Amino acid sequence: MADDNGVGKGLLIGFLTGSIVGSLLGLLYAPKSGKELRGEIKDISNDYLEDTEEYIRNAKVKANQLINDGKKKSEELVAEAKVKVDALLDEAEKILDVAKHKTDDIVELGKNKVNDKGEKLKSAIKKGLDTYKSEVSEDA
Repeated sequence: MADDNGVGKGLLIGFLTGSIVGSLLGLLYAPKSGKELRGEIKDISNDYLEDTEEYIRNAKVKANQLINDGKKKSEELVAEAKVKVDALLDEAEKILDVAKHKTDDIVELGKNKVNDKGEKLKSAIKKGLDTYKSEVSEDA
């Protein structure tokens, strides 16, 4: 699109330049008095000045349209990115919850194993003490 604007701009500038040069040459070689010639040059330069002002107004309008289009597109991109980020955050929360539950399950399993081993150890120590006491009382 930028290339199209550049080509159009170049064509317009070339057209304006060619028209000015052609008009001036035509006026210079035309058999008219100096006063008439100056009047025609003034009229033609005013016409070209108006054409140039119109071109500048059109360029400003197009520039504003491009800026507005760019703003709209950037707002759309930001909105899309926000939706994607929210989806990723939701997915991350789900993964975190699953990991948390698995960790809780593993910790609970570990506690149970430690408690079981602790009970077995207590039972073994108690049996050992009972056996020791019974042997000490037999020896006495």
